[in-house]
Amino acid sequence: MTLILAIESSCDETAAAVVEDGRRVLSNIIASQIDIHRLYGGVVPELASRHHLQAITPVTEAAIQEAGITLAQADAIAVTAGPGLAGPLLVGVSYSKALAFALDKPLIAVHHWQAHIAAINLVCKIKPPYLALVASGSHSGLIVVQKDSYELAGQSLDDAAGEAFDKIARALGLPYPGGPEIEKAARNGKRDFCAFPRASLENPCDFSFSGLKSAVLNELNRRQMQGESLTEQLVSDIAASAQEAICDVLSARAVATACRLKLNTLVLAGGVAANGRLRELVGERARQAGLTALNPPPAYCTDNAAMVGAAAYPLWLKGCFAADTLNAQPRLPF
Repeated sequence: MTLILAIESSCDETAAAVVEDGRRVLSNIIASQIDIHRLYGGVVPELASRHHLQAITPVTEAAIQEAGITLAQADAIAVTAGPGLAGPLLVGVSYSKALAFALDKPLIAVHHWQAHIAAINLVCKIKPPYLALVASGSHSGLIVVQKDSYELAGQSLDDAAGEAFDKIARALGLPYPGGPEIEKAARNGKRDFCAFPRASLENPCDFSFSGLKSAVLNELNRRQMQGESLTEQLVSDIAASAQEAICDVLSARAVATACRLKLNTLVLAGGVAANGRLRELVGERARQAGLTALNPPPAYCTDNAAMVGAAAYPLWLKGCFAADTLNAQPRLPF
């Protein structure tokens, strides 16, 4: 039995978890900063860093207590090393390095994308190879997962899906975070109200959402110039149309890529994977193509430390430990 104490602080959630053998979650504590950053319409890195400093010790202590173990019983300390916001990442990395040194435990550095992908291991057994669609606030990509490697098939060339949701929500006067608010508003809207663009790219595995964002802003400006007010129904209709455009592109390209690469399983991961319409479209298109579509529950889609513990376990088995010179890497390549 291997117990990994995992820590996540790449953006605006301070999280700690204890995971047994990469699959069994003994605790998963998250301190969210949503209410803090909502005042500013998005994450303020400096504020995020300060609140991570305040929260990381009590969150870790709560994770240890809920798991029913002591710090000394943890076999290793795992932490998200990147990518993410520099200040928040540095808080988690520094704290984890100090813990590992004080306890004389191995330190495991985890890539944030790989952690999102590994979240599926917390709910079901899955064997590579398979395709993972990782869609989050700061990144969107298609990753071929092999037994001992990852291959980036394509990614967002500009705005990530979650970033597009946030910017569109801001334009519609909806609060942060934008993804859940867009989904909520879209329930009362018409998906075909606006024919928003789907970018056609040279690499069919890549994504681009900056044009969609601009199209939404242009639509709002056009209506404003005509004297039309931004009613609740108009917000719902534009939200539904924008959500449909994002989810249509993500689901269609993910399923097409899986078919082209002859991969029978498609895993949905990342914060945007909590979106109900995206899960619905991926499921429908996967079934039509004869694929198996899997996704973790929403609690494991958004940033959390349990997924970090899941991703760290294979590294533990291989003895892939980080040096004491480990530093936060905001632009850590995949």
